[in-house]
Amino acid sequence: MPAGGSEGGRPQAPAGEVTAGARRRSYESPLRRQQAALTRERILTAAVEMVHGFPTWDWGALTIRAVARRAEVNESTIYRYFSNERRLRDAVMQRLQQEAGVDLEGLRLESFGDVIARMFEYLASFPAQPPPDEPTFADVDRRRRAALVAAVTEAAPGWSEREAAVAAAMLDVFWNVPSYERLTVTWEFDVARATRAVHWVVRTLSAAIRAGDGPDGPDGPDGPDGGRPRPSGAELTSRRPPDATP
Repeated sequence: MPAGGSEGGRPQAPAGEVTAGARRRSYESPLRRQQAALTRERILTAAVEMVHGFPTWDWGALTIRAVARRAEVNESTIYRYFSNERRLRDAVMQRLQQEAGVDLEGLRLESFGDVIARMFEYLASFPAQPPPDEPTFADVDRRRRAALVAAVTEAAPGWSEREAAVAAAMLDVFWNVPSYERLTVTWEFDVARATRAVHWVVRTLSAAIRAGDGPDGPDGPDGPDGGRPRPSGAELTSRRPPDATP
């Protein structure tokens, strides 16, 4: 029967259109969709494994070509699922956040400590970057840490060495170049604003140190409350039995 004729009164499509339609149906089959999902996951897993192996948090080596070699696929295959390198890196970052259990949506101040705890636990699975082997830098760092511990010990003479070290380490977070760059570059603070911000945090920590509210206290990360907020006076009053005296 010639193409475009009819069979049983029903119009018949040209042979070329039948073939193209059959191909589209075959390409969109559940099996092909499953294979496509597996290929995408294979590529993404390879990229995440590469990041886990990086000695520093530098994604310069996370390229389409490198991931293709790791996943044992063609570069064109990666472009089929990730249109460019940025898309691939965005997918990797999303997977890392999922692995770390970090959800930025609905972040609350009360739960921020738990978020940091999960992030630190996750970061521990990455290779640790060794400290600089430059003797001058190492000596300055050692003397700086010793000075901070001495300052904390002077303000809180009753604290244990561990408590003093933890408090000194928290102060040391702001005494380095990355913190300055984070405030002035990422947050776009000018020097004056960055300085005021650090002064505010240091004053808050200093007040806690002088008040004896340390890391081993009830509110500290190593205390019995595990860093949970201390109940307010109103909350304590509401918990008191009706016949209790003030």
